[in-house]
Amino acid sequence: MNIRSIVNKDNTNLLNCESEPIHIPGCIQEHGFLLGLAADSLLIRYSSENVFTYTGFTHQQLLGKPLQQLCSAEQEDLLREFLTAASFDQSQPFVFTINNVKYNTKPHISNSTVILEFEPFPDGTLDLPNLYKQTQQFVSYLNDAQDLRQLCQSIAQETRAITGYDRVMIYRFDKNYNGEVIAEAKQEELLPLLGHNYPHTDIPAQARALYLTNMLRMIVDVDYTPVPLYTIADEKEEKHLDLSLSILRSVSPIHIEYLKNMGVKATLTISLLQDNKLWGLISCHHYSQKNIPHYTRLSALLQGYFFTSQIKVRQAADEYNYAQYIEDNIRPLLELMSTGDDFIAQHYHNTLLRDCIRASGFVIVQNDTIFRNGKVPPDRQLLPLLEWLKEHAGNGQFSTDHLIAVYPPAEAMNDTAAGLIYHALDSGGKNCALWLRPEMEKSINWAGNPSKGIVMDSAGARLSPRKSFELWKEVVKHYSEEWAVPELTTAARLAGNLQKQAHLADIRREENRYKELAAKLEAANAELENFNWISAHDLKEPLRKIQLFASRTFYSEVSLDVYKDSLVKIQNAASKIQLLLDSMLSFATMSKSNEEFEKINLNNTLTQVLGKYRKEINAKEAVITTDALPQLSVLPYQAEQLFSNLISNSLKFSKEDVPLKLNISYHRGPRHHIISFSDNGIGFHNKYADIIFKIFQSLNKENQSNIGIGLAICKKIMDNHNGMISAEGQEGHGAVFSVSFPL
Repeated sequence: MNIRSIVNKDNTNLLNCESEPIHIPGCIQEHGFLLGLAADSLLIRYSSENVFTYTGFTHQQLLGKPLQQLCSAEQEDLLREFLTAASFDQSQPFVFTINNVKYNTKPHISNSTVILEFEPFPDGTLDLPNLYKQTQQFVSYLNDAQDLRQLCQSIAQETRAITGYDRVMIYRFDKNYNGEVIAEAKQEELLPLLGHNYPHTDIPAQARALYLTNMLRMIVDVDYTPVPLYTIADEKEEKHLDLSLSILRSVSPIHIEYLKNMGVKATLTISLLQDNKLWGLISCHHYSQKNIPHYTRLSALLQGYFFTSQIKVRQAADEYNYAQYIEDNIRPLLELMSTGDDFIAQHYHNTLLRDCIRASGFVIVQNDTIFRNGKVPPDRQLLPLLEWLKEHAGNGQFSTDHLIAVYPPAEAMNDTAAGLIYHALDSGGKNCALWLRPEMEKSINWAGNPSKGIVMDSAGARLSPRKSFELWKEVVKHYSEEWAVPELTTAARLAGNLQKQAHLADIRREENRYKELAAKLEAANAELENFNWISAHDLKEPLRKIQLFASRTFYSEVSLDVYKDSLVKIQNAASKIQLLLDSMLSFATMSKSNEEFEKINLNNTLTQVLGKYRKEINAKEAVITTDALPQLSVLPYQAEQLFSNLISNSLKFSKEDVPLKLNISYHRGPRHHIISFSDNGIGFHNKYADIIFKIFQSLNKENQSNIGIGLAICKKIMDNHNGMISAEGQEGHGAVFSVSFPL
């Protein structure tokens, strides 16, 4: 019979330990022995070399033989019954008696092999622990613990009391599997490791995977000599034996050297799982060799189960309390959003928008307008960042506490944007909301320099794990405070509400635009009605006169005087038609101006207009006073036409034989530049204050040259400037016309 060793002899070192096949080492620790049985026949297919030490049989004598070679037929039958049960109890060991020595055996199946690990009773007893007392103790911890860290400390102390290890630590992983000691129970003389951090390289990925499979792992003595496993050299036999669930499985020599460098002699490790991921470990260290019996291990494992059951509950409770705190903060914001006002434009500066999730800065972009709140990068940094986020944010959402890792230009924004939360408010990312946090430098206490996890030995011959575990402080830069789950949830909620507000604001703007268009259409219809009235009445009346007086000239008996009088009246009627047509053309031209706005000095415009009316001013012996006028952005020709029409209006409706007094004043209101033209002319009744601005509505019908177009043109000019014109009069005592240009 050809027997071969299955020891895995792949060359493993610190440079390739990430791929070390630690689940198939082909050897075990020496505090017990191992047999592998064919699942169907229970013939011995695998045996550890040290079987002779415990049984008196060599592995050569046992391989290929039935299990009865070691035990009675009755025990073999009991094992068959145990294995064929619907689900055999993993918590209770199967007890073998060999040569009057009792062994705890925890059977499990690996592929087609039944693995039996035989351990002599370390304390010679199978007494069960007091589970009631242990559970009662745990419940008291739950009641006393104010938070998760305090519960961790209680679990560490209780686990040490149960197992007797020199040091028990609760070790929590971050998202990158760097570990931190968050609780510790130890002998007084030992140096504390509480608060120390260990890099993810200390526990390689394949080791973390095994912690998910097998929740309890024990090393009795780091100085053990690995015991090889043997099998019959048969092509049908598996090349390797998977020992993932084995308690005796030999440990990676690299990990053994790591523990020796720490001065540790024995360990017990219990996995702490959360949502099928490795949350942390209960790590027990002893500074001399140590073996604990099956039920003591089970009690320690029960502590892990107890604690694991509380991780999610405690974290959820902490998150709930924080979420309630945030909810109290954002309630006023949500109430403001429900008022229907333009929330973004009116309330973007509200500090609650950033304070509710402890952000230092907040940005919202709406229709190319950037609203800032708090500490925000300048445009030269912010605009490229927004473009990058629009392109790279999956589903319009992105968050990070380490922006520089994905966006290198963030190095220049550490004081405002080391971390951020981004939400697009539309499908194209044109509108968005952004919460920002600055860099928060922090010190991490590493157990040794993490950058020296691998060192060359003194002879320079080989690499080995680091030997120093003294406190080593690292200052971490370019990170903001990490965003908590309630903060991310609240940001998403606020973004949804801001999106609604943006849509409502757009709808309101559209409504206002339609209202403005409707008002303009109504005004245009009114103007069109006036034009129709002119066509129907004002133009027909002089045309009838032309027809009438022209017909008189066709009679031969008409005298020369009658003939001349008819021609004069025909000429006057034609002039009236020409005046009406010119006025209509002037008004239409004012409505369709292609002139561009320019910033001009209105004092110069006023001087030009007064110069144009110098003859009429002198004839009226008018006294005109004026304030200094501002520089405004206007349509230059229309501004000149406005002044011209208002001054002409005062000259035209001045009193006979009374010198005209015209005062042109200026003052700046809260929203408008206001220029007023006050005269002492004939005035008008205030009930006509609105009518006089309508086209072809004249209060003085006797003056044939006044057809009611000048003030209508003034009204049109002010509409073109988004301004206003108003009039106030008193019959016989003058009038005041005020024009208001918006600031």
